[in-house]
Amino acid sequence: MNTNLLINSITNPTLLFFILGVLATIVKSDLEIPQSTSRFISLYLLFAIGFKGGQELQHSGFNAEILKALTVCMAFAALVPLYTFFILKKKLNAENAGAIAATYGSVSAVTFVTATIFLDTMNVAFGGHMVAAMALMEAPAIMIGVILMRRFSSEKTSLRISTLLHESLTNSSVFIITGSLVIGLIADAKGAEGIKPFTTDIFKGFLSIFLLEMGMLAAKRFASFKRYGLSMSAFALLIPLINACTSIYITYLLHLPAGDRLLIAILTASASYIAVPAAMKQAAPGADPGLYVPMALGITFPFNITFGLPLYWMLIQL
Repeated sequence: MNTNLLINSITNPTLLFFILGVLATIVKSDLEIPQSTSRFISLYLLFAIGFKGGQELQHSGFNAEILKALTVCMAFAALVPLYTFFILKKKLNAENAGAIAATYGSVSAVTFVTATIFLDTMNVAFGGHMVAAMALMEAPAIMIGVILMRRFSSEKTSLRISTLLHESLTNSSVFIITGSLVIGLIADAKGAEGIKPFTTDIFKGFLSIFLLEMGMLAAKRFASFKRYGLSMSAFALLIPLINACTSIYITYLLHLPAGDRLLIAILTASASYIAVPAAMKQAAPGADPGLYVPMALGITFPFNITFGLPLYWMLIQL
């Protein structure tokens, strides 16, 4: 791996705040981000990235390249839960296997945002339609995970598919980023310029504070995850690598731009720790959140934003 690229990634100020959060938990600091503040920042980040993506999409329009990128993303959102479920089913019950499958088929908005900062730092362009791809990948993975869970579970649930679909699409993270994307797409250019200081200039500062809290949460979650052993930890590291490398090869064959290829790789490699846990509370109360949340937040998330990003970028450059 390119050592300079790895060092530049790890010493990015936003990622250093993530490491500071991990350190705060390790040394048992009383540092705490108020829940209301954390909630506001997460909604702000989703709003800002959605709005900017809509603006970019307004300028670029729709073409065959965009259609190819969206098709690849949707295919991964459907296929990842399928193959991961049957791998996990050998070791776990259907509820836990389905919840983890949905987690890894879905995406992490914060990982995606961090990847856009990574590209901005290197002055690499990417399409605004990638925000739409991120929003579209949430619901299919959740739906497929739950369907598999019910098909192979010994305990039948009464939750209707239409109810699950509604909850998936109206989940706050999916709703705000999709709504912001549509608003950015149809908004007047002059009006959009007026809120640019809010959507762009302060973005990295809010991301840094959010990653500080994510660092603290990741360290806490990982500590409670140790009882599940090495196999689940290995899964949380290997599956992102497999998904990312597969998407990098496919997007190479499709001749997609380098910036879009990295974002597709990070979307396919990431795992949801916001939308999926919210959906699983209703759809799979028997699944253990002490398993699938730490896997996504305590292992896959820090791996992707520290080592994953420079590794995937190096592979794309090859």
